[in-house]
Amino acid sequence: MTQAKKTLKERFFHAFLFEILAIGLCAPAAAWAMGKSLFEMGVLTAVIAWIALVWNMLYNAGFDRIENRFGWTRNLRVRVVHAFGFELGLILIVIPLAAWWLSISLWQAFVLDIALVLFYLPYAFLYNLAYDRSRPRVMKWLGRGGQPVPAAAGQTPCG
Repeated sequence: MTQAKKTLKERFFHAFLFEILAIGLCAPAAAWAMGKSLFEMGVLTAVIAWIALVWNMLYNAGFDRIENRFGWTRNLRVRVVHAFGFELGLILIVIPLAAWWLSISLWQAFVLDIALVLFYLPYAFLYNLAYDRSRPRVMKWLGRGGQPVPAAAGQTPCG
């Protein structure tokens, strides 16, 4: 199966919608669980999303350089190292930030980070599955400059 080519506009829409929905789902639940205000958790989750985006770009650029310098092949072992390195770096950035912003201990921030990871794993899977199924409608909508796309007769929202 070939990978669909995505435009920059579609990639932005995909990532933006992913983050907006995640913040909308995550911030209220985290605020309730942590006994913090929705504002505090909303700002924190939005900042973490922005950090993750920037870290993703920086980390991947650096990893690509290392990969090229040492002549690594993108096999399972390299992908595992890549994934663990990315998450470790993100943890080292996010935990002190969360502890400072919420006035909690590093341990509490670590537990919060683990909870966020446990949320994001199934969320990312389900979001991308739904996006893949609705991609034809998204592409039509993006092609029309964001105008609503009427559903085809007998078609459900998920395809």
